[in-house]
Amino acid sequence: MANDHSKRTYDSILGMLSSEENPTPLVRLNRVTPFQHAQVFVKLEWYNPFGAVKDRVAANLVRDAEERGILGPGKNLVEATSGNTGLGLAMIGNAKGYRLQTPLSMAIPLEKRTVLRFFGAKVVELDDTLCPAPGAPEGAIARAHDTAKADPTTILLDQYANEANPDAHFRATGPEIWRQTDGKVTHFIAGVGTCGTITGTGRYLKSRNPGVKVFAAIPEDGHDIPGVRSRRQLKQTKLYRPAEYDGDVEVTNQEAFGLTLRLNREESIIAGPSSGMALAAAFKLVPDEPGVVAVVICPDNIFKYASSIVRHFPDLGPAELPGALNAPVGPTKNEQFLEAMIENLKNPYDSVAVNALSEEMAGAAKPLVVDVRPLDQFTDLHVPGAVNLPQSELAQRAGELPADRATPIVMVCGIGKFSKPTTLFLKSMGYRNVRSLKGGINEWVRKGLPTEKR
Repeated sequence: MANDHSKRTYDSILGMLSSEENPTPLVRLNRVTPFQHAQVFVKLEWYNPFGAVKDRVAANLVRDAEERGILGPGKNLVEATSGNTGLGLAMIGNAKGYRLQTPLSMAIPLEKRTVLRFFGAKVVELDDTLCPAPGAPEGAIARAHDTAKADPTTILLDQYANEANPDAHFRATGPEIWRQTDGKVTHFIAGVGTCGTITGTGRYLKSRNPGVKVFAAIPEDGHDIPGVRSRRQLKQTKLYRPAEYDGDVEVTNQEAFGLTLRLNREESIIAGPSSGMALAAAFKLVPDEPGVVAVVICPDNIFKYASSIVRHFPDLGPAELPGALNAPVGPTKNEQFLEAMIENLKNPYDSVAVNALSEEMAGAAKPLVVDVRPLDQFTDLHVPGAVNLPQSELAQRAGELPADRATPIVMVCGIGKFSKPTTLFLKSMGYRNVRSLKGGINEWVRKGLPTEKR
């Protein structure tokens, strides 16, 4: 059977990959838009065969690697991901015989991590930021590079630096939009993560009409939107090309999730949170003028983000699970209280910035630095003079802590996520001068401060 887009019949699932002849849908907004004159269209990327805009990138990364001869029989893949690229690579790998290993952050929604395993990927969960940051000592990207170096049969495609990423959108996403709007598109808006979508699509549209405006939607720092990068994180992204864009704007979590809810309820468009973020940017940047035709990328649908929904809309979570489980969904009151206590440790008395700690360690009264990461991560790289007491062993090895409860102690982990509860643990033991390092060893490295290996 030959692929026939008109009949929607294919000789394999890979025949469904999007192209100018087989585009993802473009839908005009009718109720959510605040504009009187400008028309806003959303491009529904979950119509790609594996559910997200990243299917385009995964397919093009594999095609490019095969054509260059670095990927073929007997080879496998490793790729750091915030979820969607990994999902696409896992399924394309299943079709072609490549197994996928993917290091990723534990902050990525449970739904994505679970489905990656279901698809057959080997998932390596790390204490890393929501969106992997290159160069971090225990980051997902660094782990992927190390894995590829250690095994010549494992190929790193590297969506964060590979030009085949934006090329996927120059080849397909851009031509689709141009054709679907009959060349009338005036504004293109996309969220920024690896920046392949905005860079590749923007280049194509500007090659057809230099007057097309390309706008970037950027999440606020400390955001809760998987797959996109804050302004600080973008400094480490090789495919971020701001000189090629016509503007950008930051979008808050509240704005993004609020518009996501409206898209679902008012337009019946099952968009995920990065779609709400991109649309919020469009409403801020696109002029309400006759003749304006704006296209906004909706990367994936809402079904992967149930845990995120409950965090931002707790009233939408069920009180109980049915049947024999009959257990509360979400944290109990005691767990909520504990979470609040841990969150409160961000105050200036119970936490310390990396520069301040560096200055303290150069002085006479050096604090004891306790690194709570696993031994292998500590061995690779740590704050000079630090001792290693992994969080999982801390209770059993508490006797190794100073007898003097007034000893200044600083707890360190990867990004500050696990140092806070261990700080609270030491306080419960009576230690009166214990703090958590803000941003963890990742922030220490980012500021260029010295490190050592065991």
